[in-house]
Amino acid sequence: MFKSLRSEVDATMQRDPAARSRLEVVLCYPGFQAIMLYRLSNACWRRGWHLIGRWISAVARILTGIEIHPGATIGDRFFIDHGMGVVVGETAEIGEDVTLYQGVTLGGVSPSVDSESQRNTKRHPTLRDGVIVGSGAQVLGPITVGRCARVGANAVVTKDVADCATVVGIPARAVQTQKAPEPAKAPFVAYGTPTGNIPDPVARALDGLLDEVQSLRARVNALEGGASDTGNGSKLADSGDERDDETSETAEGKC
Repeated sequence: MFKSLRSEVDATMQRDPAARSRLEVVLCYPGFQAIMLYRLSNACWRRGWHLIGRWISAVARILTGIEIHPGATIGDRFFIDHGMGVVVGETAEIGEDVTLYQGVTLGGVSPSVDSESQRNTKRHPTLRDGVIVGSGAQVLGPITVGRCARVGANAVVTKDVADCATVVGIPARAVQTQKAPEPAKAPFVAYGTPTGNIPDPVARALDGLLDEVQSLRARVNALEGGASDTGNGSKLADSGDERDDETSETAEGKC
């Protein structure tokens, strides 16, 4: 238990430069406090004490603004930065070294009817090791976010995300992919959003269409130019034929 506690504190110290001491993390970080209360509620949940587990999670929500269902599965060194408004659903699965920012939802997409048939079924996402999810992102449904993937702030993810991919937008689209490193060696990207020059996938598709249109326009102009030259030659030939006919008629009249 104390080893797990220390690893959670170390994860916070490593990923948040504002943390100055372990005591500060324990006393002042709602993400850390929510995780500790989740560990307790999850232990009750696994022993079949569901009501007590839910009550502890409700207390944690009041104290921290973070709602984690006691039935969720969460690995070691889980870090919630700022934390207000984070929601983790019952069947969510979170690997090790995962980071969530404020306003993140790991939710389901099942309709709010016939709830009985949805019990004990996978309704929430799975986040593999080393994933970072930016603030306000919504990861919805029984999908899988691959190892070391990055989900940009305010993205809405409803489909699987490949390992080490960076997804942004609504709906989320991949803008970067890279070779999969070890989670411990993967570069940390604050809020899951790289700050470099990231190409917009929609703009990139439009640029490709524009290049294709310009290429087709050039070919059409070339074809029209060739047809115009051929038409002028035919007109000249026709004019020559008409003059020859008039000359023949004049000669016949003289005869």
